[in-house]
Amino acid sequence: MVVILSLSGDTFRDTATASVVRPVLEALLPWASAGMIDGLHWLIRKSAHVTEYGVLATLWFVALTRNTRLTRRGATWGALVIAIAWAVVDELHQATTTSRTGSVRDVGIDVTGAAVAAFFTGVGWREALRYVTTALLWIAAVGGAAIIAVNIATGVPSGILWVTVPTAMGVLVWRARRVSARSPSPRRA
Repeated sequence: MVVILSLSGDTFRDTATASVVRPVLEALLPWASAGMIDGLHWLIRKSAHVTEYGVLATLWFVALTRNTRLTRRGATWGALVIAIAWAVVDELHQATTTSRTGSVRDVGIDVTGAAVAAFFTGVGWREALRYVTTALLWIAAVGGAAIIAVNIATGVPSGILWVTVPTAMGVLVWRARRVSARSPSPRRA
């Protein structure tokens, strides 16, 4: 929490990080416009918010599950509440600096990182990855099918979507069959 608070001071204002990040991005992406570099710099800064609050919520989850009587659910909610409170404190601190301002949007970005971590710690990493994988497969199957339909209607070739969409659908069907084969069948009277 002290690290997060120190990062919200004047030393890490956007112009200071730009002096380090911009030259690296310009070297890696010599074809990128100044606007693209600025956008990537902004994205890196906001990704740092998501990451630091994800780590904070995870660390609090671990701390709250050690030597306490809190359940997994209680520790998850406790970690999330602490991270949200700290995001507010962090932005209030930024509002007191000379070169930065507090932002409700940044609190939202911070909370997003903490909420993602809380989801993973709350249901467990394996289960959370299963949920995420299933969601991504559905997005690929349904979204890809919709894009193929639009492409057909507009006469645009769909290329690799003709492979990826049926593959996503096939994996979803395979997973559903695997789950139903594992579950016990109801007994008949």
